[in-house]
Amino acid sequence: MLIKGFQKLTLLDYPGKTACTVFTGGCNYRCPFCHNAGLVTRIDTEIIDESEVFAHLKKRQGILDGVAVSGGEPLLQPDIEDFLAKIKELGYSIKLDTNGSFPDKLKDIIEKGLCDYVAMDIKNSKERYPETVGIKTFDIRDMEKSVEILKSGVVPFEFRTTVTKNFHTLKDIEDIAKWIAGTEQYYLQNFVDSGNLIDSNVEGVSKEEMYSMLEVAKKYVPAVQLRGID
Repeated sequence: MLIKGFQKLTLLDYPGKTACTVFTGGCNYRCPFCHNAGLVTRIDTEIIDESEVFAHLKKRQGILDGVAVSGGEPLLQPDIEDFLAKIKELGYSIKLDTNGSFPDKLKDIIEKGLCDYVAMDIKNSKERYPETVGIKTFDIRDMEKSVEILKSGVVPFEFRTTVTKNFHTLKDIEDIAKWIAGTEQYYLQNFVDSGNLIDSNVEGVSKEEMYSMLEVAKKYVPAVQLRGID
C-alpha cells in the first residue's frame, strides 16, 4: 500500500464514528480543485509504512470505531483488498472514499464485505466530466456503473459534489441531481482553498449560490444537504 498520510483521530471523516483516516497516494484524475494535490502529483515522497498504521489500530482497539480510507484514489492500489481485510480482522468498520472510476473493483470489495460505507464523488454533470477531471478523453461509463452499484442498496453510501465557481453552474447541479435521482444521501460542499491545489485559480461560490444549488437539487434528491456551510 502506498500510504501518504495518516490522521490518527477524526470525528468528521466517517459519519457517526470515531475514526482515523488513511490517505493513499496517486489518482487517475487531475481535478484542478483537488485539495490534496500532494497525494496526486508527489506520490514518491513521505511514504508511511503500513506497519505504523496497524500498530496504531491495534493499540486503539475498543476506542476507535472505524477507519476511513481516502486518497488520492484508494482503488488504484493493487493490494487495497488485502489492506481492507486486515483492518476488518481487527474489528473496525471501514468507510471507503472513491471517485467511482473502478466499478468492478468497488463491487468486489462490497460483495466481500470489506467496507461498510462508501462516499463517492460526483465531480460534475456527465457532459462536463472531461474538463472537470482534467481528462479530455474521459469515458463516463465507469462512473455510471458505480452510481448504479451504489444505488442498488448493497451498502450504505453517500454521493457528494465539491462546488466551484469555475466548473459548476445551477444547470450542472440540476443535471447531477437528475442523474442520481432517488439517492438518500447527497451532499453539496463548497470549495475551500487548502493551499495545496493543482490549480490555484479555482474559487468557491457564495453562500447564496450554494443555497440556490441546494434548492434546484432538491427537485430530484429531496434529502440533499449542504456540508461546511455556516
